[in-house]
Amino acid sequence: MEEPRIERGSLLVEEIELAEDEELWVDDGSAEHVGWFCVSTDPFPCPASGCTFVAEFMTAAHLILVWEERDDPNLLRHAQRAKEVGRNPHVVTYAPSYGPSASYYAWEAAGRPVHGIRS
Repeated sequence: MEEPRIERGSLLVEEIELAEDEELWVDDGSAEHVGWFCVSTDPFPCPASGCTFVAEFMTAAHLILVWEERDDPNLLRHAQRAKEVGRNPHVVTYAPSYGPSASYYAWEAAGRPVHGIRS
């Protein structure tokens, strides 16, 4: 049997890897993030199929992303992106009453998981 020709733009896969089941990612939980900053937005639904979670803040894995500094470049970049898609963002001081939080940088270090599982 003739080997398929590999051309520019082709993808060669030697092994097929099966995707793992999603698990809820949680921040280390050691800090309450009181006094940190988050991005409040107009409500928007989780894009995952069948998920009924509605966020009112910039979130990841259904956790409010928080930054230690109000002018953190990543906070500002995410707020700008929210503005570009019409979510009316506002940088506010995080309060635990808003819901569970995760440090943006801890979330990045965890591989940037995007969907949380809530019962």
